[in-house]
Amino acid sequence: MTFNDIFKSSFLENVTAVSLTDMVLALTLSFGLGLFIYYVYRKTYAGVMFSQSFVGSLIAMTMITTMVILAVTSNVVLSLGMVGALSIVRFRTAIKEPMDIAFLFWAIAGGIVLAAGMIPLAIFGSVIIGIILIVFCNRRAACKPYIAVISCADADAEHAVAAYLKAHTEKTLVKSKSAQKGCIELSYEVTLKQDNTDFITDLSELDGVSSAVLVSYNGDYMG
Repeated sequence: MTFNDIFKSSFLENVTAVSLTDMVLALTLSFGLGLFIYYVYRKTYAGVMFSQSFVGSLIAMTMITTMVILAVTSNVVLSLGMVGALSIVRFRTAIKEPMDIAFLFWAIAGGIVLAAGMIPLAIFGSVIIGIILIVFCNRRAACKPYIAVISCADADAEHAVAAYLKAHTEKTLVKSKSAQKGCIELSYEVTLKQDNTDFITDLSELDGVSSAVLVSYNGDYMG
């Protein structure tokens, strides 16, 4: 093997398969797109506290996908090996929020489109998606539902609770009922007439009612 053969090796040829300009431009744009996805996620998150590691993974996912697609498009053999290597990856963490899946897919799709050189599509499409998510996901329900969990002593107290809730709430629906000797536990889905929870205090003072708890409810956790 001569000195020239070393420089003609396939390994060294792959070093220049993707130009430095393309790498810097693609990774810079993917980082910017990841930041935009991160911003939209923060604006549309409905909970109180979000996972900082998850939003960081959105940026990383966009850049990693861009890097992988750049490598794959430069070498057909590498693309086949990449499919085999990535087939062993398993995600065991359960995703609780359906919107988290949408953001993960957005990050992956954005990285793919950027690496494919379709920069206008990646930027314009992401802006449109971000606007749609901000507009629709930030809309608050006109009537916020709650779950009222009430413990009462007997059937008379149960009827009194039902009549009280019907009079002081916009909508009442029995979600569950459990009965034991000397105790009946009821779960109601209620919609308030006004954003005022003082009625639950008066409800707890009714005859035969031992406790009354009001819990915010978004429809995802209790069936």
